[in-house]
Amino acid sequence: MQHVSGQDHLEENLGVSVSIMVAQFLQDAAYDQVQTIAKELLNLAEKCKRLKRESPSECAHQLVAAFLTHICNNQGLLNSHVFTDCCKMKTAARLRCFLSYKKDDADSHDTPLIPRPELTCEVAEENNVSLKERFSYEISRRHPFLYGPTILTMSACYETAVQSCCQEENKTECLRTKLEPIRKYIRGISARHHHLCEIGTKFNEKVASAVELILLTKKQPQANFPEIAKLTMDVKNLHETCCEGNTLACALGRRQLMSYTCSNQAILSSKFAECCEQPEPFRGECIINSENDDKPDLSPLLLTRFTEDWSVCQQFSSNQDSFLQEFLYEYSRRHLELAVPVILRVFETYKRVLEKCCKLENSLECHQPGKEVFQKVILESRDHVKTYCDLQKQLGSSSFQDRLTVLYTKKAPQLSAQELVVFVKKMAAVARGCCPLRDELQLACVEDQTKLILGELCRRHGGKPVNAGVGHCCDDSYAFRKPCFDDLRVDGTYISPPLSCDQAISLEEDLCQAQDEELQMEKQKLLSTLVKQKPHAAEDVFRSIGENFVQLVEKCCQAQRRDVCFQEEGLQLITRCQSLLEASSSQSRLM
Repeated sequence: MQHVSGQDHLEENLGVSVSIMVAQFLQDAAYDQVQTIAKELLNLAEKCKRLKRESPSECAHQLVAAFLTHICNNQGLLNSHVFTDCCKMKTAARLRCFLSYKKDDADSHDTPLIPRPELTCEVAEENNVSLKERFSYEISRRHPFLYGPTILTMSACYETAVQSCCQEENKTECLRTKLEPIRKYIRGISARHHHLCEIGTKFNEKVASAVELILLTKKQPQANFPEIAKLTMDVKNLHETCCEGNTLACALGRRQLMSYTCSNQAILSSKFAECCEQPEPFRGECIINSENDDKPDLSPLLLTRFTEDWSVCQQFSSNQDSFLQEFLYEYSRRHLELAVPVILRVFETYKRVLEKCCKLENSLECHQPGKEVFQKVILESRDHVKTYCDLQKQLGSSSFQDRLTVLYTKKAPQLSAQELVVFVKKMAAVARGCCPLRDELQLACVEDQTKLILGELCRRHGGKPVNAGVGHCCDDSYAFRKPCFDDLRVDGTYISPPLSCDQAISLEEDLCQAQDEELQMEKQKLLSTLVKQKPHAAEDVFRSIGENFVQLVEKCCQAQRRDVCFQEEGLQLITRCQSLLEASSSQSRLM
């Protein structure tokens, strides 16, 4: 890492920052095309030619406008006619339209960024390619909502790793070892950035501010309320800039924010010292990922003033936003162990209590038991997670996924079997990672991971509506999104196209080449297909057919005549499936 000043770093990476913006908007563009457009933009934006003398923020503002105009004036460029409707709009509406075309396919991110790492050193030496620029291009087009400063940081990490490994004897192994953590970090942080962007656009400004305030308070619980309130506004504005795809403005904003943070670390957090010694671009990412500061020794009396003080309603009515923000700050710094959605539930519950109680004559008596109400919210959230983890432990990994497949097919039968299986796989992974933790960590872990997965499902609903129940859970309340999904039952509006068991059960010899995980996925697709046909049938009916399917595949793959075995055993399974479904259907009608 070279120690360079902020301005030098900005100038050095100006071209890369602009190419990141281009690649994130034009995801199908080739590397050379992105570089060409980036250079053209810098020539078009007069303020960027004189970066040393002019305000960098003016350059950043001018770049986005110049970019959108450039694309609209060159409709034949890169098949950019897809933006024709956007180009008929003006200013903010045009930008929103361009943003709507960004595609973040989270499930494709498992493909390696560098497919053949063993060739990396040779390519770098022979073609004189800028490793950092090439890598930033690959990240940008795959992760269009990943913040520009993070891409610059990870590209620098990538470049450092490659330069180090190319000196090693076993270059390939070194590269695989060092690049995998970078890939994992990019995938994880990209999901979080996209999630934050969606909160800002889907819900009102107050929800986005509440999320930022909780995150900042949990990281800096010893900072005072005015500082946290100021930082909340600054961070929210920065996120809006980053989410709009203005890479240069995003980088400038983060630099200013991190400079302020390091200049004021004495009043913000004791955990930033090591990060603040690092140069750009590493300082910002380091601070964001630093551990939370130590929990301060706080008096419980300060929190009771929000429930047991006679002037609560007066304060609530005179300056509602500031009063609620201060409650959220005081509650968050006392509950660092709780995930953001759980604290938001407490916050929303408190707000509803005051809205109800402050209309009454004896308001104090109404809102005084607030502490018990908050505890009830936490206990309900904890009970949901405990039930989830107990079920996983009781059933084991495979049967647990089967159970989730049945449950979520009933909730969202409009999703394809493939979509449901992928969704369930992610939910099961949350259980595997979080449930072995001790009780006080389980809740935060499950809530934190689940919010991202449900966010993806809601993104899918936004593109192609699933059903009214899913829509309600996605749109009604961000804080209560998970409890809403937990409480969803069978979607009674769904009518499945008629399908017989012989159509649902596909038995091919190719199944013998499948790994255990692939076979389980095929079983779960079968379960999902059958549940869609008979959503009210007993769950053990589906599980029985699923188990029979796996046993049949295992048996026939060991047989001398696989084709004969699959044909004969398959007919028996189809007959058994048909009779079970017909029997369960009759029982459902009788009930």
